[in-house]
Amino acid sequence: MSSTLAEPRPVERENPFRWVRRVFRDFRRSRPFWGGLLAVFAGLPIMYFPYANLSLNGMTIAMATTAGAGSLIIGVLLVVLGLTGWFQPVVRVFAGIATTLLTLVSIPVSNLGGFGLSVLPGLIGGGLMIAWAPLPDADPAEAEAEAVAAPVAEAVVDEPAYEPAVERSPAAVEGTVPAQQAGEPKEVR
Repeated sequence: MSSTLAEPRPVERENPFRWVRRVFRDFRRSRPFWGGLLAVFAGLPIMYFPYANLSLNGMTIAMATTAGAGSLIIGVLLVVLGLTGWFQPVVRVFAGIATTLLTLVSIPVSNLGGFGLSVLPGLIGGGLMIAWAPLPDADPAEAEAEAVAAPVAEAVVDEPAYEPAVERSPAAVEGTVPAQQAGEPKEVR
């Protein structure tokens, strides 16, 4: 039986778990994912603590301060900047700088930056958003030119791998290490 008469191989469906994993990996690699995630995590404690009522053995502790509205605004902005880094990677530098500045402003405004739980993730997340850069797109014309040039370059070079040692005096070859070690002046052009 010839290959033209054979039935085509059935197309295997991709495992749904692998598909989700592959799509998430592509999403994560194409944007400042970890910087945005840390910015979102930095905004949550800043929003939570000014409005939370903590109870310890029947004693209620309220952290509500006059800066509660400022804390809410800073927390919401940090979450929005983290999501902006994910879904609009073009403005990642602005989002990173704003995240860093808002994290620093949250220290005096919002209970020491959510009792210090937001300071480190906010600063690291802002720095990661600023530092992230997309991978360069592979230009199909350049890739094809490189693929064509590589075998040609290898075929042109027909030099022997072993070169016999030739004794030369240091004065004969300018710019070599022995000539420089011999104290000869270097030629200035």
